[in-house]
Order: sequence, then structure tokens, then C-alpha cells
Amino acid sequence: MPELPEVETVRRGLSGLIIGKRIKAVKHDWPKSFPNAKNDIDAFVIGAKITSIRRRAKVLLIDLSTDYTLVIHLKMTGQLVFRGDERFGAGHPNESLVGKLPDKSTRVIVTFYDGSHLYFNDQRKFGWVKAYPTIEVSNIDFMQRVGPEPLEENFTHQEFVERVRKRNGTTIKAAILDQTVIAGVGNIYADESLWGAKIHPASHVRDVSDTQLHNLLDEIRYVMNLAIDKGGSTDKNYVNAEGKRGSYMDFARVFRREKLPCPRCVTVITKTRVAGRGTHTCPVCQVQ
Repeated sequence: MPELPEVETVRRGLSGLIIGKRIKAVKHDWPKSFPNAKNDIDAFVIGAKITSIRRRAKVLLIDLSTDYTLVIHLKMTGQLVFRGDERFGAGHPNESLVGKLPDKSTRVIVTFYDGSHLYFNDQRKFGWVKAYPTIEVSNIDFMQRVGPEPLEENFTHQEFVERVRKRNGTTIKAAILDQTVIAGVGNIYADESLWGAKIHPASHVRDVSDTQLHNLLDEIRYVMNLAIDKGGSTDKNYVNAEGKRGSYMDFARVFRREKLPCPRCVTVITKTRVAGRGTHTCPVCQVQ
């Protein structure tokens, strides 16, 4: 599933390509991928100009000149691919990012007046593109429940500690994967940040000190900023606005490094399951 850095990569890439473009037509082949009334699309989307692109957690928000917003959730296998004078693709790693479009996974096609296209591809059909009045976006159930953004400057270490402590009875990995605690931390960055903070993923929150939690937030921010800088964690078929592929996995310290030496102590990395997810740890650096 695309994680926060991947979605932020999509936002940044598209911001340089489609802001200011006017929508000429929208087609879709699967109602659940585009659950919108035709009257709303005709009135508020067709003919609208894209004014900005925002992100909240793992959700993209494309604002329109009609005071409507296209809310996009990539879910497990979603992609957004732009084709025009320039090319951009990001999201789930498969050939649709670089192949001829539309293809069998294309669910929504947005055509702009200049002849360029934005494709929403989704193999498993869990993702969606839905139009909302911009003023109502903050009232969407997901937006009401999701936690603070880890990269926001006004999100403090103390607030992070307080929110995590509400999950004292669960494991620390489960706590930071909980999107109501903190937004956007997925499996890759949970493993990476817990390794950086020297915390075992299966440790219960109540057994983790405040100092460790402070360090953990610092590590979450470090790995996410690095991933954004490197174009996300997609390790194949990712193409950004400059035609470069995502490269964060080249810098991963523990994720997918089972049976390889820990970068810190050279102990062999192990893979187990914590919080129902494949989990990578160093048995020496991260003692439970």
C-alpha cells in the first residue's frame, strides 16, 4: 500500500504538472472507483480549473475552481499517472506506471483541455475518487478520525507521547500504525523508525519510556523526510516528474533486510510478525 511519503511524492509531482489545467472530460469504468452523481460532475468538475493539490495522511485532495475537491484514496493498488508533454507516475508498483494507458487497470480518466490526461489505475478496485464541496472535506468521517501529521511543525513531542499513551495496552508498533494516533505511518516506516529509536516493535507501550517515544517521533520524521527526498519506497516502475525512480529502499536500514547484517551492530536482522504485519528487527539493538 502506498504510504505517506509515496502519497506526498504524488502530490509534489502532480503539483508541478496539473495545477492551472482545466478539466474537459471525466470517464470511469467502475462505479465504486468513482462514486459520484453525474449532475455533480457536470456542474462542478467538468470545466473546472485545478487550483491546488493537498494531502491529508494518505489521501490526496485536488481542489477545483468551483469550490469542489476531488478526494482520492489510493488504497492498496492505486496509482496516479499523468501523460502529456511530460510524464509522471506514482503509487502501487506495476507496469501501468510506465506502460501504455488506458489499460485493464484504468478506472478513471481525467482529460484536460490541452489534450493531456490524468489516469487513476487500480488493479484491486479498492481505491476511489470522490468529489466533495471543499467546505465539507474536513467533515468526512476519515478526516474526523485521523490523527495529526507527523511532519507538521506544530505537532509536538509531548502531544505524540500523550496520544501513544492512550494505547498503553498494545504493542508500540500497533500504536504507531493506528491512523487515529498519528497519520500516515505504515509498515515500512514503522519498522525503520523503531529500529532507529532502538525499540522492539513488540514492546508494550506502557514499557516504553517517554524519552524513547521522543526519539521515536524524531526517527519517524527522519525516515519520512528521507523517503520523500528519495521519491518514496517503491523499488520498481516508479517514475517521478523528472523521470527518476523511487530510491528509498536503497537506504533502508532494516526493512526487507532479513538475514543481512544490522547496519549498527552487524547482528543478523530477523523477520517476525507483530501487529499482524511482517516485522524486521535487530535482536541486539532492539531488545524487548
